[in-house]
Amino acid sequence: MIESKCGILCAACAYREQMNCKGCVRIEQPFWGACPIKACCEQKEHEHCGLCADFPCKLLLQFAFDKEQGDNGARIRQCAAWLREDLKGGN
Repeated sequence: MIESKCGILCAACAYREQMNCKGCVRIEQPFWGACPIKACCEQKEHEHCGLCADFPCKLLLQFAFDKEQGDNGARIRQCAAWLREDLKGGN
């Protein structure tokens, strides 16, 4: 199940319950404010970044490897896994 545009697993997010967040694929505006990755995916009409011809783009790489909030590329690997699922399922 796709939980986010960028590959973050919302189910594992410490802020999910605290902020009553349903994940960026189910909300119009994230609780943390504007998200350029969400905006980009929605503009290109992609369910997640893994479906983009530019995957992984400079913006996603910047977020994934940010020293303070990055996840050392875990979100990129998750988008790739979702893409494999999409391809396997014929979507």
